[in-house]
Amino acid sequence: MSKNAEQMRIAVMVGGPSTEAAISRKTGAAVAAALQEKGYKPEIMELVPTMLARTLQEKKIDVVFNALHGRYGEDGVLQGFCEMAGIPYTGPGVMASAVGMNKVMSKCAFAGAGIPTAPFAYYFAAQSPAAIVAAIEREFSLPVVIKSAGQGSSIGTVIVREADALPEAVKEAFSYSNSIIAEQFIDGDEFTVAVMDDMAFPVIQIVSDTGKYDYYSKYTPGVAKHLCPAPLTETATRQMQDLALQVFHLCHASGVARVDMMTDAAGRPFVLEINTVPGMTETSLVPDAARAMGMSFADLCEKILQEACTGKF
Repeated sequence: MSKNAEQMRIAVMVGGPSTEAAISRKTGAAVAAALQEKGYKPEIMELVPTMLARTLQEKKIDVVFNALHGRYGEDGVLQGFCEMAGIPYTGPGVMASAVGMNKVMSKCAFAGAGIPTAPFAYYFAAQSPAAIVAAIEREFSLPVVIKSAGQGSSIGTVIVREADALPEAVKEAFSYSNSIIAEQFIDGDEFTVAVMDDMAFPVIQIVSDTGKYDYYSKYTPGVAKHLCPAPLTETATRQMQDLALQVFHLCHASGVARVDMMTDAAGRPFVLEINTVPGMTETSLVPDAARAMGMSFADLCEKILQEACTGKF
């Protein structure tokens, strides 16, 4: 990207068919405003999958700033298209995106690498719902967390506290994808660590007024508090940052990613997931962590843009 800010044609890609399209548009609007503050002239572009190739070509786009959440934006599809078209794009490549987006694959990767994660099992839509419910009842104690394997923003995620609620939770999770995860509930505190390249940002502790960090808490201003830096010992802070870096490198991530964790009653951290295209709204976590280390939101967005390229894993 040898062009200067005035000349560079930047598409901030938003929307699409994802269940997280509305959040994507908020992220895109915030990113575009930040880049304008730095002197760039980005164009917010709504993803129309069948028109993407023609639109990028007609507008002579130099770089894609990926602000898509969920389907097509986080699962490796947009990344693969940009690789084939030779258009630099922000964030991780095809493999990192696909693994990060699919909770079955990412949880198996964490377990295989020895990264502490909550006990889990995965199930597929081809299996009998009754057999899945029975298996979960055998293998897990309540509460248990049921998650769609391919959703973010807590969509398709249910904490089941009573056995009779399990069939409906399984049904809901399958309504979003063909595979689901059952995960042992960890009754502790929630934390997240953003990573950029080889640098872990300050740890954030998430405290929700509702007692759970769900879609409502994540995107309603004032409902969830972000304690940054988190009130942890230096040892606990370093442990979480090291775990986040391990996950980031294991998944071959690039740009900025966010690794979510829970601690148990003994304070031991367990990795929940990696978000390879983290939210950038007014209530989002990564901008809070960046500000805590003296990086403005505009500087953060510019750095992500400047690292856009092709040839990623």
